[in-house]
Amino acid sequence: MREIVGIAGIVAAVQGALGICGRAFGEKPWGLLQQWFDIPHSGYVVITVVGLGCALWGELGRLSRRGKRA
Repeated sequence: MREIVGIAGIVAAVQGALGICGRAFGEKPWGLLQQWFDIPHSGYVVITVVGLGCALWGELGRLSRRGKRA
């Protein structure tokens, strides 16, 4: 389950980063989220941070399980 949350976190972090970069360097956010939702700039920052947190949590679970096998 942690691996799935980690992968979803990576996707969310990428989409959040695309939204931030699109607002900073273009007229509108980039990525898929802007096609479905109207998210403010601070929302993209939150999505990026939460996505990175989920990705880190999933990665730490994978590393701790690998340490138990060795």
